[in-house]
Amino acid sequence: MKNFFKIIIVGMLAFVARAVVRRYRPRILMVSGSVGKTATKDALATVLATRFFVRKSDKSFNSEFGVPFTILGVENPWGNPLAWVSIMKSSLALLILPNHYPNMLVLEAGADKQGDLARILRMATPDAVVITRLPDIPVHVEAYASPEAVREEEFSPAHELAAGAPLIVPVDDPYALDSAVRTPAQIISYGATDGAAVRVSHAGFYETEGKVAGMQANVTVNGEERGLIVKGSVGTTQLLPAAAALAAAIAFNIPLPEALTALESYEPPPGRGRLLKGTGDSTIIDDSYNASPAAVEEALATLKTFPHAKRRIAVLGDMLELGRYSSMEHERIGALASGSADIIVAVGIRTRAFAAVKGNAEVMLFDNARAAALALPALVRAGDVILVKGSQSIRTERIVEALLANPSDASLLVRQEREWKRRP
Repeated sequence: MKNFFKIIIVGMLAFVARAVVRRYRPRILMVSGSVGKTATKDALATVLATRFFVRKSDKSFNSEFGVPFTILGVENPWGNPLAWVSIMKSSLALLILPNHYPNMLVLEAGADKQGDLARILRMATPDAVVITRLPDIPVHVEAYASPEAVREEEFSPAHELAAGAPLIVPVDDPYALDSAVRTPAQIISYGATDGAAVRVSHAGFYETEGKVAGMQANVTVNGEERGLIVKGSVGTTQLLPAAAALAAAIAFNIPLPEALTALESYEPPPGRGRLLKGTGDSTIIDDSYNASPAAVEEALATLKTFPHAKRRIAVLGDMLELGRYSSMEHERIGALASGSADIIVAVGIRTRAFAAVKGNAEVMLFDNARAAALALPALVRAGDVILVKGSQSIRTERIVEALLANPSDASLLVRQEREWKRRP
């Protein structure tokens, strides 16, 4: 019965969302891929807002519910019947009454299972598409026949583009680039490889007053080289959303200086490599939003090279939805962690594989995030750099909260809504 009502609600949302798009005809920029969609969506909206009336997906609302919520301009009702009534009223008002509707929608589109993106594409056909990284072993792979099937679905919005429409792809991703050249779209690439339309080079940590405060790099567009700084988060991957946004600036004829000025106000979303002050004069790299093998690998590389660290601590939760690849990928990540950290804190059943990895790192095992959150504050010393990362259901943000120097900084973490806090 619950699934029946879900099907009815999803169908109604899709119908109304389609009707709103047809009435107002906004330009639609769709973001798809396995890694970095939300940060990319936020950076795109920051740049495009210089020329358009922009509405972007809220947080990571990228599903068959989240996309129509964005189109309709409503908040997630979290199962509140009265809120659903309000959504229906707002939707009818959009269709019946004159409205100052956005002329640019930046929609994050995600897929948990086969067919999810096809349903989203029936609501909204993109005028431009941005693809983020499509790794060898993507998240949600257990719901698909193969990793290739995941990549095919996540690239599928590009096949909806009209000939000559902008398709923005990561030049360092072989699958994305190979797939892009098979479309009639206008390809605009971004990344570290020579020949990218937006080339990122000389990437490194950005420091102020002797402390790491973000990332910096040079970006080259049409032969013009400029500096780029992304504050508040660390990892070379934090530079790619800004690079994708500069590629969008090319597509929509926004001058490079104007786009870079706009990006000065860009702030990566919570739980994506965010720098926070930890207890006992430590530093937290809060990467607690989610975890896939590719993303954990990048996070460990950041921890390994983080400057001025006295000890490096990797707090890693289970990586979920990997299916038959789970054991292999946890063992691989355990080996990488052993070479990147002095202490590995493994949270969950699957990360117990880390204990079998030979290396110099001390390994601590916890069944869940609550247990780790109770034990870890006493472990932390001044000068420690602590990476916290795990799949959404592991709730590693609880560990970050326990390690904060200032409890009020909990407002900067992921999943702080009352509905999330009530969940076990």
